[in-house]
Order: sequence, then C-alpha cells, then structure tokens
Amino acid sequence: MTDWLPIDDPAAPARAAEVIRAGGLVILPTDTVYGIAADVWQPRAIAALYAVKRRPPDKAIPVLLADTENIDLVASGIPPVARKLARAFWPGPLTIAVPKRLTLPDIVSALPTVGARIPDHDGTRAIIRACGGALAVTSANLSGAPNPLTAQEASILGEPVALILDGGRCAGGRPSTVVDVSDDSLHVVRPGPIDEEMLRKATGN
Repeated sequence: MTDWLPIDDPAAPARAAEVIRAGGLVILPTDTVYGIAADVWQPRAIAALYAVKRRPPDKAIPVLLADTENIDLVASGIPPVARKLARAFWPGPLTIAVPKRLTLPDIVSALPTVGARIPDHDGTRAIIRACGGALAVTSANLSGAPNPLTAQEASILGEPVALILDGGRCAGGRPSTVVDVSDDSLHVVRPGPIDEEMLRKATGN
C-alpha cells in the first residue's frame, strides 16, 4: 500500500529518508513536473525505478541535489562552465551533464556523464537533504506518457511506490533544459524553460 503525505508535513523528510534508505521509491513534486526518486547509491532501487516506469535501460537517470556543493557527491572533474551555469540557474529548471564520479553506480548512468540539477522547490530540497543530498529522480510517468503535474497523475505508477509526497500542482509544467558541458563547452541536449541564448549569456560562450 502506498502512503500519502503533504510534502510540507513536518514528518515528510524523515519518512522519505526511511523509505529511500530501505530501497523504496518516493514520488515528489519539483519545480517542473512530479518525479519518482530512488537512492542513487542502491543499484537494486534504481533497477526498481526503471521497472516501474518501463524506462529503457540505456536512458540514464538524472540526479537531483539539495545544495550546490552536493554535486561533488556524484561528479568529478567538473568543468568551469558547469560551475558558471550552476551559479546562474540553480536552483531552477536546468540539468547539467557533467563527468560522473567513478563510485556512482553504472545503472544510474552508463555514460561517462551524469545529469544533475537543483530543483527550485524548498520542500523537495528538504526531502533530498534528509536523504543525504542527492537522489536519482526522473519524471513520475510511464516512459513516453505525458509528464505528471499533480500527485494524482503520478500515482498511476501504483503500489511499487512506497510514498507519495503531495505538493499540489507543479508550477513549471515543463521538463528542465538539459545541457552537456563535459568537454567544457556548451551543448543543448534537450530544449526547455532556459533557452540557449540565456545559457550562452551566462557562460560567455
């Protein structure tokens, strides 16, 4: 049975951390769309996330961070352009692909990079912070289906999800912009709320 809690419930961070530590899945709001989260360090939890979404295994799972310094948990050799983008747009709807740390499980990303961002949502960042600063999170929908903007829409994923944190309707409604800066230059992988002109202005490229 899936538990429901308002994300601003004082018990929410501790309950989410309990589920995540046990290898369970949590649905939570972000500033863009609802996401489904797993412990980034537990391959079995990540495998369960792939399964519940029916997500192709060759598609990497992004990582949501609580604070800027948490990027060092999952990435290494971070290019200067990534630091510039983080200063300019985090928290916010920008996912930055950076060289991944070798200790990150390959099931999170089989690529040499990992996508990371900080959501502009205080409640979600409190949850991530309680779970250690980083969570593997992707949209809480079946692969190829519309992105969920409410907890009710996300609940279609069913009982494999242990906990749903309800934060009302997501304000953004559009997935984040994704950029790859692993070679210290800017490549837009997925257009989104932050356009290329804004990105290049922030980096001077």
